[in-house]
Amino acid sequence: MKQIIYKRVLPIFAGALLGYAYYYYIGCVSGSCAITSNPYISTVYGGLLGGLLSFPSKRKEKERLNENK
Repeated sequence: MKQIIYKRVLPIFAGALLGYAYYYYIGCVSGSCAITSNPYISTVYGGLLGGLLSFPSKRKEKERLNENK
């Protein structure tokens, strides 16, 4: 169970935190930027990117399967 939290939930949380930080420090003041002008949208996009990066690639899965043989 701990492994799932470290490998899946933590990257999503970190991505959401970085998405909000991007909005806060760099964001778009004029409101014309669709993602960075709204803190909720930038946080969700950051979480999605963190979740996307937390899943292993097919190459890593093949290497892991070959090691188990």
